[in-house]
Amino acid sequence: MSFENRDCVLIGATISSGTDIEGCQLGPDTLRAAGIAKTLEELGHTVEDTGNLTPPTTATFSNTPDGENLAETISWSQALQQVGYETVRNRNFPIFMGGDHSLAFGSVPGLTRYAHEQDRPQFVLWIDAHADFHSLDTTESGNLHGTPVAYITGDNSFDGFFPKLDHTLAPENLMIMGMRSVDRAEKARLSDAGITTHDMRQIDEKGVTALLTPFLERVKEENGFLHVSFDVDGLDPDIAPAVGTTVPGGLSYREAHLIMEILHDSNLVTSLDLAELNPLLDVRGQTARLLIDLTASLMGRRVLS
Repeated sequence: MSFENRDCVLIGATISSGTDIEGCQLGPDTLRAAGIAKTLEELGHTVEDTGNLTPPTTATFSNTPDGENLAETISWSQALQQVGYETVRNRNFPIFMGGDHSLAFGSVPGLTRYAHEQDRPQFVLWIDAHADFHSLDTTESGNLHGTPVAYITGDNSFDGFFPKLDHTLAPENLMIMGMRSVDRAEKARLSDAGITTHDMRQIDEKGVTALLTPFLERVKEENGFLHVSFDVDGLDPDIAPAVGTTVPGGLSYREAHLIMEILHDSNLVTSLDLAELNPLLDVRGQTARLLIDLTASLMGRRVLS
């Protein structure tokens, strides 16, 4: 399937249990109001909006680690895993609209399950200011949106709490771009994990094309599926203020669009997360519009054509 005729499925995930800042649960409806469906249709894609997902009744635990809203996040992960799996099994292109980045507890495992059934590798491009690689043992804040990368790659600190994954993401199939806020515990874990990481210094020195191309070549060579998990805080807050975890010095407008255009040209992307949009922190809707514009670049629009 080419990028010219994708059957897109919008999946609203009003999840905010991974963070202690209110507002990102409003992200899916904000993206709808800002015109994400119309934008995709104008690019020639079909769009089905399945509405906002309702997770099952939350589980309860007698002994929990220091995670915020653990049971609610687990319930979201189970619901998102199932809907993500079913969407790609039906050969559609899921767009998970968050919600905080703990939505990836569900989106990535569901996609990885399908990839395993097809005997193909799952790859993930994680665009974020943070590595989100804390375990339940190392997180100091207890905010679970800082831990999904550890879970999806099989960290055992989640055993006994989150459902054990039958198929985890191979760490070497994950690339994180845009990092600029990683604490000591995560640095130590990343150095041993085999995950490809590119911080903003590397992007400044080498450019996004040189860093992204080898990764995409691997995806193509191995006939993999590619999921893009896009956190708004990967962008510089001067152009994207609507996020609760702003870190100065992020991706510029042009760098972000170039990444999306390169991804479109590769014709390898099979699914997308849009995470951490907090409209309560936006300025006249500029971040929501930018996120839709970046999605449009991924799906075929050119900034300069």
